[in-house]
Amino acid sequence: MPAKADLQRLRSLREKKHREALGLFVVEGEKVVGELLAAKLAFSEIYATADWIAAHPGSQPAPVTVTPAEMERASHFPTPARVLAVGRIRRTPLPDSGLTRGLTLALDGVQDPGNVGTLLRIADWFAFDRVVLSPDCADLFSQKVINASMGSFARVTVHTTPLAEALAGLPGRTPVLGCDLAGTDVHTLAPLRDAVVVIGSEGRGLSPGVKACVTDFVTIPRHGHAESLNAAVAAAIVCDNLRRAAGH
Repeated sequence: MPAKADLQRLRSLREKKHREALGLFVVEGEKVVGELLAAKLAFSEIYATADWIAAHPGSQPAPVTVTPAEMERASHFPTPARVLAVGRIRRTPLPDSGLTRGLTLALDGVQDPGNVGTLLRIADWFAFDRVVLSPDCADLFSQKVINASMGSFARVTVHTTPLAEALAGLPGRTPVLGCDLAGTDVHTLAPLRDAVVVIGSEGRGLSPGVKACVTDFVTIPRHGHAESLNAAVAAAIVCDNLRRAAGH
């Protein structure tokens, strides 16, 4: 049975300041916890109702049994789930090679958590080597980001770093692709084994510092009258064409 302080701590992890202070994040819900366990994410704690524990024998770490009333006090949702799990925040620094090798999806100030989570799924789907978030993106360890990633949170290598600085340090031979209405048709992309695809924020697009680092602007041809595409939709189209151009 958890102590009252444990339930308060779990509830406090809704806020980024408490996640950062404690170095912990929490995920709640049978679907997301199941996806992350299947993806071999190592949780430090699991809290669950007796019926969830009975349905998931052998879960590691061993779950702490909570009553529905206790889960309600710890829950982040109006309708509590039967399980929540706690993980340790670990931030992976960029390797010495930076972004020079492989395919990178870089997010420049993408502030919608659902979009950030979906972009992680896109990077996972197209087997990109890494995702890089600028510091002003939505918090990687928020519930909404993790839920939207559908388990990709545990499979994709993610770095958070000043993006313009990281891009400015790239050698000239590494293409940096950015979306722009005046760019080259994305369907004519040449095969690239090393490249960075940068996606700007939903409101302002690419920041000036990042935009200055773009070597090739691409556009997704518009056949109708929509003003713009969702950031995640645009990223998926660019990533798909990049993979098709490379023939893998």
